[in-house]
Amino acid sequence: MSFLSKIREIRERARQQIASGAVTQDYRLDRDQAVGILNEALATELVCVLRYRFHYYMATGIHSQAVKEEFKEHADEEQEHADRIAERIKQLGGKPRMNPAELTGLSHSEYKEGTSLTDMIREDLVAERIAIESYREMIRYFGEQDPTSRRMLEEILSKEEEHADELTDLLFAQESKSAGEPRQTQAQAQSPSFLEGAGSPATPGHPPRNRSKH
Repeated sequence: MSFLSKIREIRERARQQIASGAVTQDYRLDRDQAVGILNEALATELVCVLRYRFHYYMATGIHSQAVKEEFKEHADEEQEHADRIAERIKQLGGKPRMNPAELTGLSHSEYKEGTSLTDMIREDLVAERIAIESYREMIRYFGEQDPTSRRMLEEILSKEEEHADELTDLLFAQESKSAGEPRQTQAQAQSPSFLEGAGSPATPGHPPRNRSKH
């Protein structure tokens, strides 16, 4: 068969299967499975968006502003990832699964709020590391059989690795700052004099700390 004849066949198939959109006859993966995997990636990104935004609004403390800005930037970038994945799902003839009731079940990472700024950074870092491993597996699955999805996931993976690196630096800085601040014991926190602002009990060789009332 001549190349010209093949071109005619391609044109004819394109007209007959126009409802399939970007998916042509030579798509070599199981389309339902491919869409299912991408929906898991989509859910992972959307859960990350929600967690980062929660952390952005809830982060407090004298060292929180720079961390808040990082949370916001990461949330925006995760949303961009979700948009790209949803668009690819649609191109493959699938339906992006965005039902809030399904997201946590599909997501590879968990929605963990954390109880302190350090906890928040740590939970986001754990989630990024989970996403990195998941995307590497997905990239191997799509391989050369769906290079469009593979390239998209490779670009997202690169950004997730960047996020993990930034969070690692933030966590180290935050833990260092926390280690340099005075820490109260549980007994001190429950002491009436401590609660009233009178300061913690003196220890040998150290005068009691004075705490001004506001």
